[in-house]
Amino acid sequence: MADEWATFGADLHLELRGQGLRDGLMDALREAVRSGRLGAGVRLPSSRSLAADLGVARNTVADAYAELVAEGWLTARQGSGTRVAPRSAPRRPVPSRTTTARPRVGRPTYDLHPGTPDLASFPRADWLKAARKALLAAPHEAFGYGDPRGRIELRTALAEYLGRARGVHARPEHIVICSGFVHGLMLMGQVLKARRVREVAVESYGLDLHWDLLDRAGLRIPALPFDERGTRTEGLGALAGAGAVLMTPAHQFPLGGALQPDRRAAAVDWARASGGLILEDDYDGEFRYDRQPVGALQGLDPERVVYLGTASKSLAPGLRLAWMVLPRDLVDEVAAAKGAVDWASSATDQLTLAEFLASGAYDRHVRAMRLHYRRRRDQLVAAVAARSPRTRISGIAAGLHAVLELPPGTEESVIRTAAFQGLAVQGVNRFRHPDTAPTMDGLVVGYGTPSDSAWSGALEALCRVLP
Repeated sequence: MADEWATFGADLHLELRGQGLRDGLMDALREAVRSGRLGAGVRLPSSRSLAADLGVARNTVADAYAELVAEGWLTARQGSGTRVAPRSAPRRPVPSRTTTARPRVGRPTYDLHPGTPDLASFPRADWLKAARKALLAAPHEAFGYGDPRGRIELRTALAEYLGRARGVHARPEHIVICSGFVHGLMLMGQVLKARRVREVAVESYGLDLHWDLLDRAGLRIPALPFDERGTRTEGLGALAGAGAVLMTPAHQFPLGGALQPDRRAAAVDWARASGGLILEDDYDGEFRYDRQPVGALQGLDPERVVYLGTASKSLAPGLRLAWMVLPRDLVDEVAAAKGAVDWASSATDQLTLAEFLASGAYDRHVRAMRLHYRRRRDQLVAAVAARSPRTRISGIAAGLHAVLELPPGTEESVIRTAAFQGLAVQGVNRFRHPDTAPTMDGLVVGYGTPSDSAWSGALEALCRVLP
């Protein structure tokens, strides 16, 4: 009986109470169904398996099952086993006609929010192939707690890829794997606070999620000035308390455009002179369409720039894989902030990504998606030019989103009209720093998010709401 208990069937937790094993089992099963612990359609263990688990005779379980089938609690079909019967939901009271019902806000038909790739294009077959090969080759210790910096296989593969594709000076021992960009920024916030940094300068337009995270770490977040050429990094010298700056130099989010060479140099000069750090968010650096990708700012001074990259745009955010390339004097502090063990990122996913990179599958996927997104961008530009020729589009040389400029004062009304059309879009001012004065109205349109089947409908809905 002990061997049977250890090996048979699915586990089912039941507490038998009252007189008699059969009645106690029936009451326990009724209560499990009534409370929702056993939902409709759930398959129960076989009578033999449950009898072994409970230490009762098999006939006791079989009789209890048969009685509950007769009562309508369970169903039993040949080949399908014994399952919980469907139960109709209790009726809810119907509101009286005098009650004013609130309108229901459903999910949008089309989602053009920026920041998400085409999830339908995730390379499932190639990823599965890489996972199988990585798992077969993995050493036994890979399934332990591991180095807080992450798997050496992934750090080695990333060092090669980032140097080749993004111009990053990276050594495996200077890379720390983290669970997404936000996790990396959280770790940097802890380290900067411990170093007695008071302020982290940010761009005039960006994600409030990032600003809030730094604020919660106890860091002030003054905004740098912004003009038609992008972020004015010469303003860093005027921020006496700033010990770091968070930037998106390869493709400013959300307004687009690469940081100009003289302003890149000015940022690095400030970091060298002040001992400050540049936190470089290279969130979609692989996706540049009209010319060669802009190299990472980190290449100008690896000891003054923290490079943060992610698989969220190139593959999928659900992987929760990102990386930091750190100055050598920061590695131990960041690893200590992360913890004594690598709890944040699955070792199997790290091994799979390492194989995906080393095999060339990552490069092939990025090239294919670059063509895919460029076609999307071109279709967006052509549709807007045909349907709303006065609308200017900017920020389209790279990335997965574009900015559609709107007449002054119309941003909020266009967003409301879009919502009535089942279209989810965000305005430029949604990304404006609280200390930055409004400079324009516009929409930030993410053209990577819709699937192929939804893209034409999303494009049509967008054109309908443009002035």
